[in-house]
Amino acid sequence: MSRSTTREAAARLAREIAQEKAAALGRAGERLQAALDEAAALAARIRATDDPTARAALVRQYEAVRTRASQARLALVVQREAIGLRQHRAVEQHFPEPPRLT
Repeated sequence: MSRSTTREAAARLAREIAQEKAAALGRAGERLQAALDEAAALAARIRATDDPTARAALVRQYEAVRTRASQARLALVVQREAIGLRQHRAVEQHFPEPPRLT
């Protein structure tokens, strides 16, 4: 194998790795956004109900989704760290944590 062929193969591999890193980061962001969207929908349903039993069940669901959102946020931060991104203010700004509901 010639040096130019080896360099081309290495460059192609580096591009593929970079693309996969970007795709994985995107998927992590999508999972977090989906959890946040679900939390927002549940919060709206909680505010709209007057039935205490239904409200309690919705709050339990909401808290489970909040936990999932928290885990998804951590996964996104870890993914960012893995590719060398050390500042996470953008994550906090774009993906605010859902508030606790009681």
